[in-house]
Amino acid sequence: MAKPKDTKLSLNDFGKPCDRLAHMNPENLMPMSRPLDCREPEWSPLKEETKEKYMASLDDTLVLNIPRPQSKREEQELVRKFLSGVEKLFQKNNNWTFLQPLVSTVEHCAKCQTCSDSCHIYESSGKHDMYRPTYRSEIFRRIYQDYIHPSGRYHKTWKNGGEIKLSWLTVARLGELSYRCNICRRCAQSCPIGADNSVVAREIRKVFSQELGIHTVELHDNGSMLQLKVGYSTGMNPEIVKDNIEFIDEDMSEKTGMKLETPWDKKGADILLIHNAGEIMAWPENIGAFTAIFQSAGLNWTMSSEALGYDNINYGLFYDDVQFARVVIKHFQCAQKLGVRKIVFGECGHATKAAMIIADRILTGDLNIPRESCFPLLKQLVEGGSLKLDPSSNNFPVTLHDPCNLVRLMGIVQPQRDVIKKICPKFREMTPHGVNNYCCGGGSGFAIHSGHNFEEWRFKISGRKKLSQILNAFSDCIEPETKKYVCAPCSNCKGQIRDILGHYNLWNDAGITYGGLVELIVNAMTDVKPNYIDWDEII
Repeated sequence: MAKPKDTKLSLNDFGKPCDRLAHMNPENLMPMSRPLDCREPEWSPLKEETKEKYMASLDDTLVLNIPRPQSKREEQELVRKFLSGVEKLFQKNNNWTFLQPLVSTVEHCAKCQTCSDSCHIYESSGKHDMYRPTYRSEIFRRIYQDYIHPSGRYHKTWKNGGEIKLSWLTVARLGELSYRCNICRRCAQSCPIGADNSVVAREIRKVFSQELGIHTVELHDNGSMLQLKVGYSTGMNPEIVKDNIEFIDEDMSEKTGMKLETPWDKKGADILLIHNAGEIMAWPENIGAFTAIFQSAGLNWTMSSEALGYDNINYGLFYDDVQFARVVIKHFQCAQKLGVRKIVFGECGHATKAAMIIADRILTGDLNIPRESCFPLLKQLVEGGSLKLDPSSNNFPVTLHDPCNLVRLMGIVQPQRDVIKKICPKFREMTPHGVNNYCCGGGSGFAIHSGHNFEEWRFKISGRKKLSQILNAFSDCIEPETKKYVCAPCSNCKGQIRDILGHYNLWNDAGITYGGLVELIVNAMTDVKPNYIDWDEII
């Protein structure tokens, strides 16, 4: 079947001045099943003052807020700095994180488009050419080959040339387009030669942050910078965090019937537990569930009141190597100070991956402290008999979302499934699942972005495929009378799923709610009061 005309976009169009390069027509978006089998509304338009201030001519939304140059000199400086940053991406001493997959992708992509069929954003958009994983990468590749590579015709100059017109507009649109990828790396998994177009998106973001000083407020100013300054990415200092945890202990003690008490700064403990900051603010029942489980199992554990020691977020993973390194070193210095045997990361995919498989080259010597995801430990506790469990307490339909960073990118596939299968008699898998899962649509930091109308883009496009999976998993009981639970054991994923379920009113219209894995465990524990998952509270 031929593609609709408004989903086509050539590479040569990318640098052409226009009000909007591409429009995602709601009529072309991927169809949804009941109860969302209806046409999406048109996009909320960007404000005129926004379009005058920022480069806002890529598509229907805006996230990076790249200021429009005010002179020819500023235009030239933007291009010069971008090329300088791209050159550094291909230097071993300047790119210790993703040099090898970047080079492999740029040098060897066969443009077979196998990756397009694996991309949830491309599919959800109605297969718009601009959202192909290779579209962004091919523009980047041609700039690199023409202006940076030794064989390029204009090596180390910024003159116009080649098939891609190199102008400030091209550079700015490429930066904005790097924030239309969840960096879930499903494209790399499907590629016959392992080319990783999502890494290209991440490295473009890095150039904008480290060379041009352009980053999103959510990831940088209110994210990693605030975290490094105060200790917590929401701005709470250690004293306020401890007060909040104390309140959670009291509240969850009443809810469970147990006397819960979080241990702080316990020297030589077996485990330092580091939560995602979002749980403390938005999902205190997740914090309380960990405490109930660890306390019931008799574990020797602690939390750290040191700045950053209680917030495992590391947004640098999504956009900036320098910020990434600063944060991860702080995390492990907190563990080193307490002399714990290992670090266990709570339900947070990106933080676990950041510390376990990206930070190896900087966590050396005494900082190379053993660390692990919470899932293998939870499996051990559930299957080992240290917790008394009654699966009938979870006698409602449950499906499992696989966080990309934990499952596809780390291979932690089975432990959480083993737990759910033991305690949830009505568990059903999404299709596909495991390493073939689809991103929640909030990956690479999108879940915390809602400026302008970007939240609409998260709902209509990046989260569309995951929502379709959820609806299909519950298709046999989609009526609101049957209460259903999406287990999303990652804070970032929970935020996205919370927002998209709320946007489409799916609690009222389909009886679908969400939560983490530990809440299901505590809900099944016979030593606590019944109904830890309280459906009436959701209403």
